[in-house]
Amino acid sequence: MALKLLYHPLSSYCHKVLIALYENETAFTPSLVDLMDDKQRADFLALWPVGKFPVLVDDKRDLVIPESTVIIEYLGLHYPGPVSLVPAEPEAAWQVRRVDRFFDLYVMTPMQSIVADRLVPEDKRNPSSVDAAKQRLKTSYQLLDKDLAGKTWAAGEAFSMADCAAAPALFYANNVVPFTDTHENVTAYFERLLARPSYARVLKEAEPYLAMFPG
Repeated sequence: MALKLLYHPLSSYCHKVLIALYENETAFTPSLVDLMDDKQRADFLALWPVGKFPVLVDDKRDLVIPESTVIIEYLGLHYPGPVSLVPAEPEAAWQVRRVDRFFDLYVMTPMQSIVADRLVPEDKRNPSSVDAAKQRLKTSYQLLDKDLAGKTWAAGEAFSMADCAAAPALFYANNVVPFTDTHENVTAYFERLLARPSYARVLKEAEPYLAMFPG
């Protein structure tokens, strides 16, 4: 099989790529990497020295492709399927990329800052940084609640790369700064994401590992 995805089942950015793969039923080999295993970690770093998930390996083209957004764009270009996750029409495409960046930078990033703080010893935690990240999430929820009014999906009526980014970002963010009691449009949108078969599959596969999430 030409494509191999190096991933971890708890990684939000890995979830983002898995949704894209499942949307188009793209054939690939999943390769779970345990960074606590010295050999697996060394092999992964030899392939991608930055050491961040996910990484797509395309043996057919002899390429190593990192970063979730780049991977999804690459799949659409070289392994297209019935679901066009980045529209061909330029105006629609930039809107999808705009929303994709919003979820990565303003939902995933502050969520990860909060979670990272929980993983360090208590005497090394940074409450002010956590407070700032929580405020960023609350601001993002407010913006999203307004932006999602009247929309089925994040960038309009078609499921797209923006929704691939939104699903894991909102899933984990809701665990650290809940929005379901305060933001009606975000909540309704999140429920649609949870019902999407591609994301339901991702969560089902992650289920055995979710208890490890420090949330």
